[in-house]
Amino acid sequence: MKITLRFFASVREALGTSQETVTLPAGIGTVAQVRRHLMERGEKWADALSEQRALRMACNQVMCGPDQEVEEGAEVAFFPPVTGG
Repeated sequence: MKITLRFFASVREALGTSQETVTLPAGIGTVAQVRRHLMERGEKWADALSEQRALRMACNQVMCGPDQEVEEGAEVAFFPPVTGG
């Protein structure tokens, strides 16, 4: 399945990219599984997307939780919580 990934703010800075298109291996079907798959890319990915970090996620430009199903052609985004002041 091919999806588009988007990264914002500190996540984008840590990874050095704002978006990419990836083909996911079989068996990956939720946003949480996408996150874990990306963390396997190496240390900077594991740090930026760590489950210990408070990250917001969206699927097809709608905020979602980790159990959101991902379908062919989806856009999955990761970003830190927005703080105001």
